[in-house]
Amino acid sequence: MSTSGRRIVVTGASGNVGTGVLRRLRADLPDAHLVGVCRRPPPPVPPYDVEWHGVDLSGDRAAPTLEAAFRDADAVVHLAWAIQPVRDEPALRRVNVAGSRAVLRAVRTTGVGHLVYVSTLGVYAPRPAAPVDEGWPDSGQRTSAYSRHKVAVERMLDRFALDNPEITITRFRPTLVTQRDAAAAIKRLFLGPLVPRLALDALRRGLLPVLPMPAGLALQFVHADDVGDAVVRILEGRRGGIFNLAADVLHPDALAGLVGSRPLELPRAAVRAAVSVLHHLHLLAVSPGWFDMATNTPLMDSGRAHAELGWQPRRTSSESGRELVAGLADGAAGASPALAGR
Repeated sequence: MSTSGRRIVVTGASGNVGTGVLRRLRADLPDAHLVGVCRRPPPPVPPYDVEWHGVDLSGDRAAPTLEAAFRDADAVVHLAWAIQPVRDEPALRRVNVAGSRAVLRAVRTTGVGHLVYVSTLGVYAPRPAAPVDEGWPDSGQRTSAYSRHKVAVERMLDRFALDNPEITITRFRPTLVTQRDAAAAIKRLFLGPLVPRLALDALRRGLLPVLPMPAGLALQFVHADDVGDAVVRILEGRRGGIFNLAADVLHPDALAGLVGSRPLELPRAAVRAAVSVLHHLHLLAVSPGWFDMATNTPLMDSGRAHAELGWQPRRTSSESGRELVAGLADGAAGASPALAGR
């Protein structure tokens, strides 16, 4: 399938993942007509100089607005997802689960032929010793509302696929997605007021000899532009199925090395207890559920994306992590309201 001249709609196009997707679509598919859907459309500066439709997915106007945006579209890339307010799970469910249901209805009503959905590593059951492929159980993390809602949408997609076999459905499951312009938003969503920019600058400059972390922590990052590259490959080949997207694994020494420190590994239970207290006191934005998802979900094997899409991340996890740390220290923010850090 050639995507030249085709209409491609991206929901959540102004966020962290959406910004990377728009950049790659603009660069790699210059003749495609791009449509962005989000709650607060950004100013028309690159990569946001596309057709915009403003909509709150939990609102009464979601259905007609989505149908207007999707009409004559060849593909819809569904990225829209709310992370806050983490203390109001019903509100998150209205946006994320009910909002995704509205997206699926609009895809079916308007006859869109290809739906691409961003899932997450958080749908996977707690980790074994080795990285997992797409066949690992996707029952999620019960303590994380984010994980529970992502699993609920996956089950919704299972039913939608059975009922609509004529629609190509692709799910991609990225690990932690980073880029410099998302730093301010990530600080707001996950760190909160407890970690000032001075501390982040000290981290970047390697002034902390040790970096406390849960024992045995291992993480993978993937850059937003690499996610965008995978989406372009999925659209160009109209590839259905499920794809993990992750770069290499960083173990404690490598994680601490991002900021020139040595790891100070602490018991997970003690760290989780501290996170719970600080979150309860509104000093830390990250919740115990997010902590559980970060420490319990598996590492991911991206072999299917390598083999079937020809996808390889251009940035290593270390490169993506250092870019994020520098952005956090500088207070870097993107041009869209979603990335502005407010």
